[in-house]
Amino acid sequence: MPVGVGLIGLGMAASPHMLALRDLAAQGEVSIIGGFSPSEGRRAAFAERWGVPVFTTQEALLAQPGLGLVLILTPPGTHLPVAEAVAKVGCAMVVEKPVEVSVQRGEALAALAEHHGVACGICLQHRFRPGALRLRQALRAGELGDVLSASASIRWWRDAAYFNEPGRGTRARDGGGVLLTQAIHTLDLLLHLAGPHRSVAGFATTSPLRRIDTEDIVAAALQFENGAIGVLDATTVARPGYPERIEIAGTEGSAVLEGSHLTLHGRGGAAETLGAAAVSGGADPMAFDHGPHRALIADVLEARATGRKPACDARSALAVQRLIEDLLRDAEQRR
Repeated sequence: MPVGVGLIGLGMAASPHMLALRDLAAQGEVSIIGGFSPSEGRRAAFAERWGVPVFTTQEALLAQPGLGLVLILTPPGTHLPVAEAVAKVGCAMVVEKPVEVSVQRGEALAALAEHHGVACGICLQHRFRPGALRLRQALRAGELGDVLSASASIRWWRDAAYFNEPGRGTRARDGGGVLLTQAIHTLDLLLHLAGPHRSVAGFATTSPLRRIDTEDIVAAALQFENGAIGVLDATTVARPGYPERIEIAGTEGSAVLEGSHLTLHGRGGAAETLGAAAVSGGADPMAFDHGPHRALIADVLEARATGRKPACDARSALAVQRLIEDLLRDAEQRR
C-alpha cells in the first residue's frame, strides 16, 4: 500500500519535495495526503499549484488516516517541536536541513526520534547525487588510496530579491548564514566523503551588500580525523555565482566533484566522468534537479519499512553542524 505523506511548511523548500513526491506517487510508493502552513496565503498558493488538500492546523494533518511520513519544511528553529509532534503519532519524517539551529537542539531531535522508534532522515540530498555516490564508492574501495587533501569551494551569489524575504539571513529565522543555510549541503558531502573533522581554523565576516546579522563570507583550514588537511571557501557574494566544488587527492589518485559532475582519476590512470554538467550557484536557489530529493525520500521510506536507519539520519547529519559551530567559534575568537 502507498504510504500517506504530509508536509508541514509550504514555503520555497516545498517545491522539490513535491516534485519528488509526485514521481513516487506515480510509482505507487506514496499518496500525498496534503500540507499545513500557519500562513493562509501559503496554503492557498500550495493548493492551487499542486492540487492537493491543505489543513488549517498541524493537528488536523497529523490526525489523517494512513499518514506514515511527514516532511518537516519549517524554519530551522521550529524543527524540534514539530518533530516531537510527528514522532508522537508514530510517523517517519524527513526534516529539511539543518537538523536544528544548534547541535544541542539537533541532538534532542535525534534522541526523540530514536525514543519513539521512527525513521528520521535529514534533507542533505547532495549525498544522493550519482557523482557523489560513485565517489564515495571509489573512496571506500581504496581507488584513490589514502586521502591526503580534501577541500570545498562554494562561491555562490544571492541577490537583493532573495534577502527581501522577511527574516532571511538572520539568526532569528534561519539560525545562521552562508554556512548553515547555503554551504551546508556541500560541507556535509565533504565530511561524508572524507570523514569528520578534527580541528578547524576559520575566518567569517558579513559583507556590506546586505543587512543581515549572519556571515556571508567564510574561509577556513581543516584537519580531518584521518590526518588529511584541506581548505574551505564559502560565500554568497560571488556574482554571478559558480558551481560548488569538492576536490579530493589521495595517495593513488584524485577527484573533482563540480556540482553533480564527477571527474575521477583512479589508480588506473584513465579519467572517469559521470553526471551532468555543473549548474551555476546563481541567484535562483531552486535551479537544481529534484532527483536526489526523490532518492532521499525513497531511502527514508525503505528505512521505515525495514527498521534500519536512513542513510542520512539525524546523527550523521550533525557532523556538519559540529564543523560549522567549531568554525564560527574559532572565527569569533580571532575577531
